[in-house]
Amino acid sequence: MKQRPAADLSGLPSFGLGPRRPTWWGTLGFMALEGMGFALAAGAYLYLATLWPNWRLSAPEPNHWPGTIVTLLLIVSLVPNHLLNRYAKQCAIGPVRIGMVVMSLLGSAPLIVRWFEFPALNIYWDTNAYGSMLWVLLGLHTIHLITDVGDTIVLTVLMFTRHAYSGRRFGDVGDNVFYWDFVVLTWIPIYLFIYWAPRLG
Repeated sequence: MKQRPAADLSGLPSFGLGPRRPTWWGTLGFMALEGMGFALAAGAYLYLATLWPNWRLSAPEPNHWPGTIVTLLLIVSLVPNHLLNRYAKQCAIGPVRIGMVVMSLLGSAPLIVRWFEFPALNIYWDTNAYGSMLWVLLGLHTIHLITDVGDTIVLTVLMFTRHAYSGRRFGDVGDNVFYWDFVVLTWIPIYLFIYWAPRLG
């Protein structure tokens, strides 16, 4: 039997980070699909607003303070989020655990404020088309917040178990950081649509 020489692959890493992971590309695909959903909702808002400028009827302007607080909390969360990404690339288990706990808390804080944000819209979803669009935009982003915070909490728990010592978990943390950036960045135009478009006419 003829033998062929084989390469020694023992020095290669057993896991990848960022674009070297298939799940990173899957996350990017989710973001593309969900971003298109946001774009369609925003397009529907703009279409109705330009088709019928008086579509708000007698609805008062939304109270922007709960939404502004959510915006500030999300922007502040970007700092520890990117620090966490740096620690994940270094596979530093201690700082990653602390960072995951911090991100679980910072991710939950906007959801608490969001509970008060829906009533602050000053209109119900079934009042008219304007109210429906506000609730759709806010509801879409709330679903993304809930799913990402849930994923963050589950990953935080895993980081305190024996599964944390698998290198793949650090890649999962990096993917989670990547997706949280998406959740934060998509909120900015939604915030402007909901709270400042009515004030600017």
